[in-house]
Amino acid sequence: MGREVGEEGEKRERSERERAGREERRGVTKKSEHLSRKEEEERERLQRISERLRKRRVSNLRRHRLTASAEIERISAMLSIPERIKEESLSIYQQAWERDLIHGRSVEKMVAASVYAACRRNRIPMTLDELEKATNVARKDIVRACKVLAGRLSLSLPPVSPIEYVHRFCEKLNLKGRVREKAEEIVRKALEKNITSGRGPPSIAASAVYIAAILCGKRQTQKAVAEVAGVTEVTLRVRYKELARKLQIELHN
Repeated sequence: MGREVGEEGEKRERSERERAGREERRGVTKKSEHLSRKEEEERERLQRISERLRKRRVSNLRRHRLTASAEIERISAMLSIPERIKEESLSIYQQAWERDLIHGRSVEKMVAASVYAACRRNRIPMTLDELEKATNVARKDIVRACKVLAGRLSLSLPPVSPIEYVHRFCEKLNLKGRVREKAEEIVRKALEKNITSGRGPPSIAASAVYIAAILCGKRQTQKAVAEVAGVTEVTLRVRYKELARKLQIELHN
């Protein structure tokens, strides 16, 4: 009899331990499920935040792209910039935006710099003076922003030859035929003799046009030539006299 009571007691204890074990496991399972739900909710919350930020960035990019596109369109129309250069200007601006170069900088300055960089990359004779007038962005700011673009986007910006500017300046001054040919000849001789080193291409081209106009009997005022070239009259005087002296060109003023 005593042995049966002992066995019953052992069975009850064993049953109690098993029940306690099952309850403990259920508690752990519930806790794990609770933690899993919290982790899932947190993951979903972070995903929603990430999606909102992505949509906001896409929206900002679209808005900035539209603003930049409209401004580049206006500048291109005003300065007769070719379609392919206009498209490249927009592409450069978009790259700058994607690399976060616009943040903290004026959109107008970066647009002007994008246009100037596109012109330089394709050797289009665009003067800083022309861009300054078209954009109301100071020359020094265009140059500074252009250096940022060139450095951060690894853009190659080769200098434009003075010969490229000759055609543009002659067109603006309504000088054709012999004057343009003579001006190009003067520039070529200056390049051969390395007279142009360290001088701005627009000032060399303007000086050549001024000299050629005198030689061909189509004299222009220094003020008119300086204005189309975006240089000062003082710079033009210094440069044309230097060219005439070094190329042994006799001018009868």
